Amino acid sequence: MNRDIIKELSDFLIESPGCYHAVAALKRRLDAAGFAELSEAERWSLEPGKGYYVTRGGSSIISFRLPEEKPKGFHIIASHSDSPSFKLKPDPAMWSEGLLRLNVEGYGGMIRSTWFDRPLSIAGRVLTDEGDALRERLVYFDRDLVMIPSLAIHLDRERSDAKPSIQGELLPLLGATDKDAWTRLLTEAAGVDAEHILGMDLFLTCRMAPAVWGADREFFSAPRLDDLACCYASFAGFLDASPAEHAALHCVFNNEEVGSRSMQGAESTFLAMTARRICRALGMDGEAFDAAVADSFLVSADNAHALHPNYAGKYDPVNRPHMNKGLVLKHQAGQKYTTDAVSEALFKKLCKACGVPYQEYANHSDVPGGSTLGNISNTQLSVRAVDIGLAQLAMHSAYETMGCADAGHLARFAEAFYGGELARLE
Repeated sequence: MNRDIIKELSDFLIESPGCYHAVAALKRRLDAAGFAELSEAERWSLEPGKGYYVTRGGSSIISFRLPEEKPKGFHIIASHSDSPSFKLKPDPAMWSEGLLRLNVEGYGGMIRSTWFDRPLSIAGRVLTDEGDALRERLVYFDRDLVMIPSLAIHLDRERSDAKPSIQGELLPLLGATDKDAWTRLLTEAAGVDAEHILGMDLFLTCRMAPAVWGADREFFSAPRLDDLACCYASFAGFLDASPAEHAALHCVFNNEEVGSRSMQGAESTFLAMTARRICRALGMDGEAFDAAVADSFLVSADNAHALHPNYAGKYDPVNRPHMNKGLVLKHQAGQKYTTDAVSEALFKKLCKACGVPYQEYANHSDVPGGSTLGNISNTQLSVRAVDIGLAQLAMHSAYETMGCADAGHLARFAEAFYGGELARLE
C-alpha cells in the first residue's frame, strides 16, 4: 500500500461533518471504484467477483466484494459513523435577551466542556414534502455558524467546567439581529418553504480543521476521529484488497454512541440480513448459509485509549497502549469486548504475517471502561470476533488526537485480512 492515509483521512473527515455525510462520502468512493448500489426493498441479483453496497437509514452502509465462487464465509470489519454531539430539538429557535440560541440535547457521552468557544456548524438531514413523495436532503452549513461561549471566570470564580448543564449552559448562539434567522437558514439549505419540511435530524458539528503536529509531525488531531478514523482506514484496505475465498464485508453502523439499538445500529438486523441475502442470491440454501457463518470472522474496529502521560494512574499498570505503536487489541473480562484466546491468537498471527505492529489494552481494574459494537453485533450474527482500535487521546472530546502512523497500520491490516491472509493462516 503506497498512499498518504492521513491526507486521505483528513479529506474524508472534512467531507463528513456527521454520520449522514460520512455515508455519502463512502458512497462516492464506492461508485468511483465500480461498486453497484443495492436497495433493501428490491430483489438482489448478484454476480460472483463483483462489488456492491447497501445503505440503511441514510447513516449505515455495508459494502461487500464477492469471490469468484460461492463464499466460504464472511470476513467483516465493522466500525461506526456517529460521534458524540448535540442534536437540535424540534422548533429549536429560542429568542431571548436580544439573542437567538438553538435548543439542543446531548447525543452520546461527550466531554461537554470541550464544546465551548469553538467554531461550530450544523449538519444532518431534513425530510421534505415533494408533493407525491418525501425526499431526504442532506444539509450542511459549510461555514462557522454557531458557537457556545463560556462564562467569563470573573463572573464565577468557583466555576467547574467538568460537566456543564446542556439545557442551561450549552445552547449554541446563532445570532443577534433576527429572531427568524434559523427558519430562513434552514429553508434556504433545504431548498423548500418551511411548511414543506416535515422532519429533521440535525446535529452540531465541530469546524476545527484537522492538524498534523508534534516535534516530528507524529500526531494527528481532528473532530470525529472516534470512529471515522477506523471507518476510513479499514475502508482504504477494503478497496485495495484482492478478491479471496471469503466475501469481504465492510460495515459502518450508526448509533453506537447511544447503544446501537436502532434500525441502523449494530444490534439491528442489517448485517445478518445482508449476509443471508448474499447467500440466497448466489443460490446457497439455509444450511449453506449457516456453514458460511461458522467460517466467518468479525473485526470490531473502534478507537482505544492511548496512555495519557498526565493521568497515567487511570490506566492498567501493564496493558497501556501508545500512539503510533500499532493496532490496539482490546480485552475485557465482562465481554464488553469480544476478544477471546482464539480470536486473539488469529489477530496476532495475521499482524505478524503482514508486518503490522500491535499492542494490548485492558482497563484499570477499578476504572470501568466503555463498550463497543462487536459484542452487540454478535447477538445478530454470531461469529468469531476480535475488538481492536487505534490508540487516541481525548476520546469523546470535540477535537481528538491519534498517531499519524496508526491509520496506515489499520489500512495494511485490513488489506491483508480481506485479501485472504487470515484464511491461509488458520
